[in-house]
Amino acid sequence: MQFLIVSGLSGAGKSKTASTLEDLGFYCVDNMPAEMIPQFASICLATKGRYEKVALVTDVRGSLTFDTLFQSLDALDAMKMQYSILFVEASTEVIIKRYKETRRLHPLMRDGSAMQDAIERERKLLEPIRNRASAIIDTSALSIGKLRGELIDLVAGGIHERAMRVSVISFGFKYGLPLDADLVFDVRFLPNPYYIPELKQKTGLDEPVRNFVFQYQQTKDFLEKIEDLLAFLLPNYVDEGKTNLVIAVGCTGGRHRSVAVAKELAEFITRRGYATVLGHRDMARR
Repeated sequence: MQFLIVSGLSGAGKSKTASTLEDLGFYCVDNMPAEMIPQFASICLATKGRYEKVALVTDVRGSLTFDTLFQSLDALDAMKMQYSILFVEASTEVIIKRYKETRRLHPLMRDGSAMQDAIERERKLLEPIRNRASAIIDTSALSIGKLRGELIDLVAGGIHERAMRVSVISFGFKYGLPLDADLVFDVRFLPNPYYIPELKQKTGLDEPVRNFVFQYQQTKDFLEKIEDLLAFLLPNYVDEGKTNLVIAVGCTGGRHRSVAVAKELAEFITRRGYATVLGHRDMARR
């Protein structure tokens, strides 16, 4: 079981971190009392696999010292529970800017302290847990997508492909474009099996239609160029934080050419290690 404890400066991006971890399959709990962590860990272990990935967020809202947290970590060690501490921080200038944009109050300003003083005071309070962190992420210059990439490297072993689902959809232009498509490829330039009497009633999933479409060199060249483009694009989409990519392949009616080509593209993307879903929007239309 992956058991991750997230801490760090207020305004540094702990909430964004927790949201991204949820997208990566973690069960996240925000601001759990430190003394309850060992009991919660025991419950997770007792479920025997139901909670394989857990992240707990803790910060100065819970306590101005971390003695209780460290006692809980000692209890986890006694349980032989494997855990990691992720510390999220940012520069004082960036944190001040973020608070001004959101118009929120820093938690240590409630006693009347100036924001800069509150941030520096929080740094000192959090120094003991920062020193025990397994990893530290500075979000000062990170976009949400780059933060996601950092977290994938840390908690998913760098396997970026698992972080994005790719949907490949065939469709017919005569019925309109798929509204959720990110990339659209038009294969209407390819020879059309519709005009071959023995192929007209078949679909691109049938071997005779597939053989007809791919017997032409322009089909092979087109597929090679698209695969080369996707080999470049897919990892870059993941690095930028995209979680779902929709690729639409269209022909006139969405029954022959687009179906055959979409199936080939889906198989290529699957071989690259991405979670891939293949659909044929208009294939059943007459």
